[in-house]
Amino acid sequence: MDIRVKRAPRIEAEITVPGDKSISHRAVIIAALSNGVCVLRGFLPSDDCMHTVQAMRALGIKIEQPEPTMLVVHGGKRHLKPPAAEIDCGNSATTMRLLMGLLAGQSFDTRLVGGETLSKRPMERVITPLRQMGADITADGPNDTAPIRIRGSKLRGIDYVLPVASAQVKGALLLAGLFAKGKTTVREPAITRNHTELMLDYFLVRTAPEDGAVSIFGDQVPESRDFTIPGDISSAAFWLVAAGAQSGGHLLIRDVGLNETRTAVLGVLVRMGAQVREAIENVEQNEPRGIVEITGATLKPTVVQGKEVPQLIDELPILAVAGALANGTTIIRQAHELRVKETDRIAAIAHNLRSMGAQVIELSDGLEIHGRAPLRGARVPSFGDHRIAMAFAIAGLFADGETIVQDTDCVRESYPDFEKALDELADPKRMRMTTPVISSLAPARAEEE
Repeated sequence: MDIRVKRAPRIEAEITVPGDKSISHRAVIIAALSNGVCVLRGFLPSDDCMHTVQAMRALGIKIEQPEPTMLVVHGGKRHLKPPAAEIDCGNSATTMRLLMGLLAGQSFDTRLVGGETLSKRPMERVITPLRQMGADITADGPNDTAPIRIRGSKLRGIDYVLPVASAQVKGALLLAGLFAKGKTTVREPAITRNHTELMLDYFLVRTAPEDGAVSIFGDQVPESRDFTIPGDISSAAFWLVAAGAQSGGHLLIRDVGLNETRTAVLGVLVRMGAQVREAIENVEQNEPRGIVEITGATLKPTVVQGKEVPQLIDELPILAVAGALANGTTIIRQAHELRVKETDRIAAIAHNLRSMGAQVIELSDGLEIHGRAPLRGARVPSFGDHRIAMAFAIAGLFADGETIVQDTDCVRESYPDFEKALDELADPKRMRMTTPVISSLAPARAEEE
């Protein structure tokens, strides 16, 4: 499947976005370990998240899906059953890495397999600390890649410093810590998204946060509770850039997650000159949710580097597109992690921006993007990467002629209705805002943030 895009009219719209992908994965797993029935609303029924659902079913957990975005999870009180066959994680690294932590401390053996792109992604970063906890775990692929063979073992808590900031590795170790003897502590070199900790706390699992670290104590059973998943701000980022790069563009996104470890993208857009306002409306379930409103402008260049990079790792492809639309040179550095995502995202971004007429220098750890060269429609590959596909569909809204993003089936991994939303946002007859809201929201973020 291809996505075809032409230049968009000025955006003036009010939308919602699908449920948060990271939270959906974690909610399913922790609810499955709980001591009763949990109803999860706002679930993201994407390919990636459904692989986590199918994995937990394979481990003996009953999960009903009365609606696409609603799950009824019958918690097994931490008791899982040996799967009848190997568990297919599709192309979801989150599924595989979290399951590695979950399964390392079980009393049975499992084998995790993945699709073509997942089978190229590094797993040593999870394997090494799990082995320190006593896990018997082996990567059967070349260079510590999937398939992953796990022989259930008794685990012990460790104090571990992550060499690379990774919410997936942190989550895997915290799940392993639930089944380990004693206390497991994970220390981060930079702050990453904290959904695992918040979800554990919500399900009444005792954790101990410290400055730059979190600890969990073994032998705890999560309490069954219902949970509503907020909209995914990483999905919202595509539309925020689409409106923010249009002078006078105006977009309101409702019921979106505003977790402080995920909102760095808003600060970057403010640095680039967009007017951004946000209002948290609900924090009852630990994950803040609310409204974001953006008014577009001629964007200014910026520099993205250092400790904000781990909090922007999913947004960097669309921020690179914003850089191509900015009036000056935008630099992204210290983003080595982009090299080992679904594809080499640094190379993919550079290739596609050049195909559309932008001037780009590819760096070992990022990009130097010389903005304001007129973009032209082109035929660009997705490289099998959902975020590359969506980022360049947005780029097509600003290009002369038609942009064709090829091989976009991968978008189903995180945003199944993306093309429908794109068509609606680009149609001047649809999705008009009826009332201005900006005066009722919190003051705009200051540029120094």
